[in-house]
Amino acid sequence: MTDRLLVAVFASPVSDVLVRWAAELGFRTLLVEPGAGRVGVPADRRAQGFAEIADELADGTADVVVTDHHRDELGELLRDALAHPARWIGVMGNPRHEGPHVAALTALGVPPEDIARVHRPIGLDIGSRQPAEIAVSTLAGLLADRNGRSGGFAHGG
Repeated sequence: MTDRLLVAVFASPVSDVLVRWAAELGFRTLLVEPGAGRVGVPADRRAQGFAEIADELADGTADVVVTDHHRDELGELLRDALAHPARWIGVMGNPRHEGPHVAALTALGVPPEDIARVHRPIGLDIGSRQPAEIAVSTLAGLLADRNGRSGGFAHGG
């Protein structure tokens, strides 16, 4: 059994690829999807929110990746993720624009130091556009970060 846990937030084309390939890299996978009827992502386990998986996050080794920054539930789910000792939390998005998570978390009263724990952009800067490219970029960045390598999350202008 591995001690690595990848939590993909929201069922999406990116999370579909992300959890499949994460399993190949030795991660246990978990999908957090609050929307009823959204299926198709082959995670080891599914939950509707972070309260359901608090025990799995307690050791501080989970990597949480938000795969859709346009969902209405973004702020609430990130707030809940930040309440747990996850090793790493990131939100996908264009590095040229402020992420909508900042305003959503601020509106919920989340302190700036907690908001600063959310990484964005994420993954290696390889010009990813398609779901598979975004997933491989994200996984490569997580592995680099986990292994203390410089290939991680630095993005140039």
